[in-house]
Amino acid sequence: MNVKNCSRCGKIYNYDGFRVCPTCRRDDEEDFQKVREYLYDSPGANIQEVSEKTEVDSKKIIDFLRGGRLEIGEGSNLILECESCGTSIRTGRFCDKCASGIQRELGAVVDAARSKLDLSKRDEKFRLADKYGKKR
Repeated sequence: MNVKNCSRCGKIYNYDGFRVCPTCRRDDEEDFQKVREYLYDSPGANIQEVSEKTEVDSKKIIDFLRGGRLEIGEGSNLILECESCGTSIRTGRFCDKCASGIQRELGAVVDAARSKLDLSKRDEKFRLADKYGKKR
């Protein structure tokens, strides 16, 4: 059994691939639903207003934006910046240009690793040996 401490509340839980325990994840989902419902009713609201009305910390709302769960509306005064180049974005961590570049770089690394693996497999040739171990 793989157990860890929750990175948020510190409780021990059966590790299931997430850094936070199921209770904290459930709390996060409830907060997300509150924010989503408020934004549905008040689409032009800023983070401060959403945070005050929903009682959800503004940092958590920004995490929802960075995670791609929320998107900044057109004409909003909120600025979210690409973590690579600093350009304004509406959701996520990277702008489309930087995300494409990262994806290309990752693809090149994967392709290089695959070709290296293929080459090493090709080098493994089997030869017949006679009963004395001499290769023919």
